[in-house]
Amino acid sequence: MARTRPDITVPDLSGKLAVVTGASDGVGLVLAARLAASGAEVVMPVRNRRKGEAAVAKIKQRYPKATLSLRDLDLSSLRSVAALGATLIGEDRPIHILINNAGVMTPPERQTTEDGFELQFGSNHLGHFALVSHLLPLLRAGGARVTSQLSVAANGNAINWDDLNWERSYNGRRAYSQSKIAFGLFGLELDRRSRAAGWGITSNIAHPGVAPTSLLAARPEVGRARDTAGVRLIRVLSRRGILGTVESAALPALYAATSPDARGGRFYGPSGFQHLSGGPAEQPIYSRLRGEDDARRIWQVSEDLTRIARSARGGIA
Repeated sequence: MARTRPDITVPDLSGKLAVVTGASDGVGLVLAARLAASGAEVVMPVRNRRKGEAAVAKIKQRYPKATLSLRDLDLSSLRSVAALGATLIGEDRPIHILINNAGVMTPPERQTTEDGFELQFGSNHLGHFALVSHLLPLLRAGGARVTSQLSVAANGNAINWDDLNWERSYNGRRAYSQSKIAFGLFGLELDRRSRAAGWGITSNIAHPGVAPTSLLAARPEVGRARDTAGVRLIRVLSRRGILGTVESAALPALYAATSPDARGGRFYGPSGFQHLSGGPAEQPIYSRLRGEDDARRIWQVSEDLTRIARSARGGIA
């Protein structure tokens, strides 16, 4: 008997503008395709144009009427983030959906961004923090829903407050956890600040469970020449139905970003065993994401590190 694959119904998104980071492969590609299939115009900011063009062609092959466009974005460069922000601000089109999905995971050796931050903290968290900051006027104009993609790794370890850039002792997995904890704190704090200031933005967080994406696969750009043993095991368990697929892993963020029942300040993930796979559902917020003092602290630290002037962010504070 064939196993029923989880899915959701996405509402009609005609007339909506969506932006999805990391949309050139994996979960991000599925998210962009599903949004476009439901009528949204999807902007796909990508680091690699060739991969981006291949992703657009793949989506168009399945959904010929999809409206898609590429923009350049390297989240490990605040200069690149600012350039994308300026481009979209110049186009002056309200953004209705932003899914902060792109990420990098556990480079075998410590690497830094263009601006000198540890690569995972700088890309996964600070890059997206800066992107939201630059796009705030468009997000406010669109009454946007912002969904930030976390990981089960945000349920372990902690923020290394005394050495955010892991300069004294690098641990790739702990650094990855830190980046996702910081990102989750930011996503929840964004919703609180929006409600307090009347920005009209709804912000929530999601996680994909565990699925065979490219995060642990061979990625020469982060110093990984071959697939890890972890991703090989994940592929086997996914085929056996124990873990999720790339398609099912996209569902929590898709639900969080589009469902009329999804709310700001909430956390969505797979509903199956240990929340590793299955259809999307609201879940208790991880303990490491509950501290509002920590959220305010990471927000202030992120402002200081990215050096984005409040005037450039429409008064975000």
